[in-house]
Amino acid sequence: MARLPFNTDPPDNEPARNDPAMTVGELAGRIKRALVDGLPRKVRVVGEVSNLSDRTHWYFSLKDDGAAMRCVCFASNAKRVGFPMRDGMQVVVTGRVDFYDAQGSVQLYVDAIEPVGKGALELRLRAMIAELKELGYFELEHKKPLPTMPTRIAVVTSRNAAALQDVINTVAKRWPGCRLYLYDVRVQGGSAAGEIAEALGRLSKHGEKLRIDAVILTRGGGSIEDLWAFNERVVADAVYQCKLPIVAAIGHETDTTVAELVADARCATPTQAAMTLVPESEALQHQVHQLGQRMAVMVGRHVDHAGQRLASASRHTLFRNPQRLIDQSAQRLDETVRRLRGLMPRRLAVDTSRLEAMTRQLDAVSPGNVLERGYSYTLGADGKVLKHTTDTEAGERIITVLADGRISSTVDPLSPGETPPAAPKQTPGRQTKRRAKKPDAGPGLFEADSPD
Repeated sequence: MARLPFNTDPPDNEPARNDPAMTVGELAGRIKRALVDGLPRKVRVVGEVSNLSDRTHWYFSLKDDGAAMRCVCFASNAKRVGFPMRDGMQVVVTGRVDFYDAQGSVQLYVDAIEPVGKGALELRLRAMIAELKELGYFELEHKKPLPTMPTRIAVVTSRNAAALQDVINTVAKRWPGCRLYLYDVRVQGGSAAGEIAEALGRLSKHGEKLRIDAVILTRGGGSIEDLWAFNERVVADAVYQCKLPIVAAIGHETDTTVAELVADARCATPTQAAMTLVPESEALQHQVHQLGQRMAVMVGRHVDHAGQRLASASRHTLFRNPQRLIDQSAQRLDETVRRLRGLMPRRLAVDTSRLEAMTRQLDAVSPGNVLERGYSYTLGADGKVLKHTTDTEAGERIITVLADGRISSTVDPLSPGETPPAAPKQTPGRQTKRRAKKPDAGPGLFEADSPD
């Protein structure tokens, strides 16, 4: 029976007025339990990113034409996202729905984020390239030089790949002496990256023993999904760490993979990879022929030049009339001897004159000649020449050196007020002779005789 509009009985599932009221916490708890009971533990939701706030954690909204859902991705989960997030991007998020008590809102707590469709792989590719570039995987200093004339080349590709036949045909045509070794791997699918990395690792380890000169890593064209194995980090690491030089040619000319960027040389096609690695025998033969012709011309010129020098030497006097050269040399020798014989007496006379002049100069300043002119000098008890009266003391024995000998005397002290006698004046051209005073005058005292 339907209720009348003015019926006061409480409707079904509605609380009566006399029922006790719930607290906010109790209501929040019921909402949480309703979400847990009514939704799966994990949900996947596709939508457009909006209002992205990139702080320690990511806060954003996921929306479509009809609704929006608040989302939060904590830093530990955000670090695992392999591409940059931005507003307007279509993504698929995986997480759990829960009620945030503090703000009274329902939020989607995100554990993982994936971009939608082909753009997802392109974003992952750009993120991988940026990461490896930061690590220096693409730097030229890490690129190994390619061999000039390889004799053994390892080809890492699928046995059924059309690229293998291109490499075989090109090498056989250009450089028949080179041997090719196939390392058969999957080049597409989930296990392809692991097989490629393992092949490169083994070649790096055993390549020297097998005398492998270089490696061609190749496959034909395809979609980005088909080529994705060559964008995996494990393949990039294997290429970077390989000890052998690697030439990579993946897909068509417009395709770009991480393996090609890390490789030592990148080519647009498998055929170009083979052409880059091996020389062309016909071109080398032509080059050898040209070098042979140039060498023949250079040898001919050298022989002609040597012949001209030989002919010129044969016309020299040494070979035509050697006695003439001997006579000329003997004449020059005689002239030199005559010059030396005339030069020696003149040189000896000049040196003798200089020696006599120097002897006269030395005699003029000789101490003996100075004493002969009436001078003398006195030595103290220590053998040093006395220059001042203060250099000796009373009672000290002193020695006076004259031209014809020495006189020993003792210094007598002066009486109070007595001054030393003045040195006798000498008349120019005449000398003053000195003699010892009588013994009663006291030892060590001398007086000068009057001038003659």
